[in-house]
Amino acid sequence: MADYKKPERWSDPKNKIFAHQVGFTAPPHDFDAAPTDFLSIAPEGVGAHGRMLHLRGYEHELKQRKDNFGLLEEFVECMANNGADACGQVGTNWVHASGTTPDQIRDICNRISDTYETPFHMAGYCLVEGLRELGAEKIALNSVYYWPDWRDGIARFLKEAGFDLVYFGNFVDLGLYKTQDEVNDLTWIFPEDAATRSFERIAELAPDVDAYVVNGMPNFRRADGITERMVSREVELETLVGKPIVSSDSALYWRIFKTLGITPIRKLGALHSTLQGA
Repeated sequence: MADYKKPERWSDPKNKIFAHQVGFTAPPHDFDAAPTDFLSIAPEGVGAHGRMLHLRGYEHELKQRKDNFGLLEEFVECMANNGADACGQVGTNWVHASGTTPDQIRDICNRISDTYETPFHMAGYCLVEGLRELGAEKIALNSVYYWPDWRDGIARFLKEAGFDLVYFGNFVDLGLYKTQDEVNDLTWIFPEDAATRSFERIAELAPDVDAYVVNGMPNFRRADGITERMVSREVELETLVGKPIVSSDSALYWRIFKTLGITPIRKLGALHSTLQGA
């Protein structure tokens, strides 16, 4: 697609519905909260559109992500054709599923962004960018619901990015659940206290770090039935552990805000504060 040209009409603001138009994609079979989350913290004049990747027989296997990595580029082309100003890829695993390094992912994102004239950000690489923004070197990873091969893959990726990863573990490792099957049966939605319990535990296991990292996109259900992701819990949890928390969802939104040159409308955690304090 070296000869791709973004439609000229999108260079005229009068042709756009929103001043800042953001496209999100999520893996197959995940009704993703990212567009809703993003809009809830974005200023007026921002619009978000979701495009779920389509793959028959999808079972969340890393090999399926590796074999269908090209769907991400197809997504960006689609969004560019329709006037998106930035694109965000939800799903941390995509950065490591093919055995790629952080430098390779950076180069892939840059190539796709340049080709389709639309900035493209992958959640897994945004973790790296967010940690670097905060100057974090020593980290611990709360791998929440991740299967062991997912957990090990993102741990490898963070180490290759140059971070001193002193601990990494999922909800089973942290003692919240006995088996991975119990975790999987909850379909990414956990009780509200799973967030606090997991951070209390990881803070005990790895107290001497610069920041805590959360991969994936866990959802925590409140008593009133509303689900929240890490971006909505990070201020509370950072107060609990006394350290910055960089999660995949929050880091992705932060990177998109930074690209667009805008800031969230409400107080968020340490990473977003780097924008809000500017």
